[in-house]
Amino acid sequence: MISFSNVYKRYPNGFEALKNIVFTIKQGEMVFITGHSGAGKSTLLRLIGAIERPTTGGIIVNNSNVSKLKSRAIPFLRRNLGMVFQGQRILFDRSVFDNVLLPLQICGFDHWSATGRVRAALDKVGLLGKEKALPITLSGGERQRLCIARAVVNRPSILIADEPTAYLDADYTRDIMNMFKSFHQVGVTVLIALPEAELLSGSQHRVLALNHGELLAT
Repeated sequence: MISFSNVYKRYPNGFEALKNIVFTIKQGEMVFITGHSGAGKSTLLRLIGAIERPTTGGIIVNNSNVSKLKSRAIPFLRRNLGMVFQGQRILFDRSVFDNVLLPLQICGFDHWSATGRVRAALDKVGLLGKEKALPITLSGGERQRLCIARAVVNRPSILIADEPTAYLDADYTRDIMNMFKSFHQVGVTVLIALPEAELLSGSQHRVLALNHGELLAT
């Protein structure tokens, strides 16, 4: 469950990125966050992952009060979060397999368990046949798939993605969105920030629309 209660985010330069944000997302929901560039979509997602902290207000994620979470507790929060952000740091000197393996190594998984999870994640995103390849040899869409595999290898209960289809063609966009829908179908809570409502055509899922930091719809 994710809950925002009267959340404001103001940066040191005085820019107010989010203003009085209030909403609740139930476990297992799939929700789209839309809005123009600079509307506050990325900030909202970064607050969920405790990458940033709110200026005021409360944020609850999986029963943890993110607003008051101590720094040493943040890694434990993120073990249940899969995060796909623009500009994620792919390690170009490591194979596809090793890129996805890294989060499990950080969490202390044994080699046998980690190997199984990595291959399952790569299979899910259609990259199992390229586990030995270097990222430089992948297309843009395949690199995005790699980022998704790395985000879900921990089998998170919440998956958040910031404009995951940016700069991809129509075929890759459709494939990526279908992947997220498949995660939702097995009970994962999915939040996806998108710049254009047109991408939501025919969707039955809830939309949180942001405009200059204010929430227009829940």
